[in-house]
Amino acid sequence: MVTLNTKRLILREFTKNDFESVHIYASDPEVVKYMPWGPNTPLDTRRFLEKAIQSRLIKPRISYELAITINNLLIGGCGITIKSSSDKLAEIGYCIRRDYWGIGIGTETAAELIKFGFQDLSMHKIIAKCDARNIPSYRVMEKNNMKHECTLRDDKFIRGEWRDSYLYNILDYEWLKV
Repeated sequence: MVTLNTKRLILREFTKNDFESVHIYASDPEVVKYMPWGPNTPLDTRRFLEKAIQSRLIKPRISYELAITINNLLIGGCGITIKSSSDKLAEIGYCIRRDYWGIGIGTETAAELIKFGFQDLSMHKIIAKCDARNIPSYRVMEKNNMKHECTLRDDKFIRGEWRDSYLYNILDYEWLKV
């Protein structure tokens, strides 16, 4: 079981008991506005939790879906996925309940995922993507010293429209300098 601790947060594995808390953010249209999924139905949220729990059993493990908690309250989800073991490449992501926006939770979460990716998973490069219109998300990446690598034009077809994505990255030796 993976548990990561920051100053304010505990990032921990999801459990089936997390349904209500996950569904609060995953079913909020404003929270998932830029996500390729959602707003979740109760069935979507149950399937997500089942998949997150099952991912722990896959060997070698490539996906770490974690609950973001503050003072024992689940306020979002995050994850890191190994995209290529041979290239030592991983991707991070995060989604936070609306009433916890704007207080540095995303920045703190991303920093801990990056640290875990380099220190524990021995990655060389960590990437993150977001909808090009999602300013708070790419600001989180920039605050974590990730560099804008490129714009992926018409990268995703979501809710009936093509969307551009920004791709950011940080390399292990860059992270060590921070």
